[in-house]
Parts: sequence; structure tokens; C-alpha cells
Amino acid sequence: MTTQAAPKNSALGETLATAIGRTHRRDPVSPTTGGPAGNARLTAWIGLVLLVLFVVECATLISLSGLIAVHIFLGAFLVPLVLLKTATTGWRMFRYYTGSEKYLESGPPPLPLRVLGPLVVLGALAVLGTGLSLVALGQAASRHNAFTLVGFGVSAVTLHQAAFVLWISSTALHLLGRFVPALQLSRLLPATGAVPRDIPGTPGRLTVAALTVAVAVATGALVLSFSGSWTSGPWR
Repeated sequence: MTTQAAPKNSALGETLATAIGRTHRRDPVSPTTGGPAGNARLTAWIGLVLLVLFVVECATLISLSGLIAVHIFLGAFLVPLVLLKTATTGWRMFRYYTGSEKYLESGPPPLPLRVLGPLVVLGALAVLGTGLSLVALGQAASRHNAFTLVGFGVSAVTLHQAAFVLWISSTALHLLGRFVPALQLSRLLPATGAVPRDIPGTPGRLTVAALTVAVAVATGALVLSFSGSWTSGPWR
């Protein structure tokens, strides 16, 4: 299997080549699970699903008072998917830094994407975590100022909004570098020879994805059932 080498002149050049799909890491393929190649494909699948769902979630902000139930359900639905993507990327990092031969052969992503990755994860967990806290607190308590910062009152709603700004700013940059590669890894766009076509372990990856979606549906329904102060009470 051949691969195209990324430009070595700068981290920016390597990132750009990756972002436009000109070059890829060579992900070795293991016989049973798929190894780094299987991990990359599962991560790409979940990333694309998350992108679509986050776009829909952001669209509910256009009329939040009328779509609050959809907003809450989708927010809770996203939690297991975000945790799965965190687990797949975390597993790759763990295997790399603990010296796994195949993951060392694959190598790390370009430096700018390595810096952005943790910010995207932290931002997503923060926006979803603060969103769940709003449901737990209820509408009235969520809007009550918990403390004052440089003269401005800070409530649970404020923290949720701040987490959203952190997430959207880091994710927008991350998306520029990862969208085309994710489409190529998912075989939705033509790719170089560095992206394997057939990777062992597909049934296992599909099973993990299906179980995660099932858990996501249950999570969304459960959280929505506890959100009466937002969905049934007067909107403030």
C-alpha cells in the first residue's frame, strides 16, 4: 500500500494537505478489529453523525421557545455519541503513547489538529454537561445568578452559553481540518491509496455504533421526561 507524504516544511502545510485530502496518515490494518484503520473509520463515522446532529441542534436556536423539547432531546441524545468519539480518539492516543507498534507506525495528526482536538472534546462535554445541568436545576433556578463576575451576573444559563461559544469556535476550526478526511475515511469521497477500502471488523464497528444510538435514544427520552419546567412551564 502506498501513501503520499505530507509536506515537511511546516505544520501548517501538513495540516492544509490533510484538510484538503491530499495526504493521509498510513493507518495499518489489523486482521480482526482493523487496528488503527478500523479506529479511524469508526471515528469518522461518529464524527459525521455528530456534525449533522449538532447542525440540527444549532438550528433549534432559531426558535428555541417553540423547539425547546427538540433541543433538549437532541442535546441528551448527543451525549453517548460524544462519549464514543472521545473514547475512540482517546484509545488511539493511549495506544500511541504506550508504544503500540501499529499506532506508532500510523503516527500523530498534524500539530494544529492535535491542539484543537482536546479543545473540541472539552467544549462539547462542557456544552452538553451544562445543558444537562439546566434540566436538573429547572428553568427558574437555571436563570438565577449564582455569582457575579466583573460586575455581570453569571447563571447556569450563562455558563451554558459560554460553553457553546467555546465549543463552536474550536469546532469550526477543527471541522476545516477534518471534514474532507472524514468523508474519505468513510468512503463517501475518493481517497488516496493511504485509505484502505476494506477493513476487517466492520460488523463489530456497526454493532458499537448501533448500541450507542440505542443508548442515545433512551438518554434523550429520559432527560426529556425530566424537563417539564422547560417544556411545559411558562417560557421566560
